[in-house]
Amino acid sequence: MKTRYDLPCNIAQTLNILGDRWTLLIIHELLIGETNFNDIKLKLPGLSANILSNRLKELEEAQIVQSELYSAHPPRYRYTLTEKGTALEHVFNSMIIWGADHLETCYKEIVGPDEQRVEVGYYSTETGKRVDTIHIRPLKTV
Repeated sequence: MKTRYDLPCNIAQTLNILGDRWTLLIIHELLIGETNFNDIKLKLPGLSANILSNRLKELEEAQIVQSELYSAHPPRYRYTLTEKGTALEHVFNSMIIWGADHLETCYKEIVGPDEQRVEVGYYSTETGKRVDTIHIRPLKTV
């Protein structure tokens, strides 16, 4: 992992893993089911093969992506998200919701089974009840 941000902050440390250009779009392609290198590259015009290869390697090192060799000659790999990578789906959904509310041109929205738009909610991990007011607390002193 590259350390661009040497800050005691979850956001900064997450950006050290996910903050490079194309990285989030590559993960998004994996989330929606693309698994082959060439398919990912085709879905992201302007992304070079070298950058895609580098980003996939970095994501493997961060244990967000795993690769599986499915053809030895020539070597071809299938890429899938690990549990850690799949957990990013909530982040992507939040970005889609934010975009639906704030982008001038919006391409997607998230709806429930009744086709009504949804919003992000916070729930207690202990009780399962919705929490209307949140705050952020430090876990360790810097």
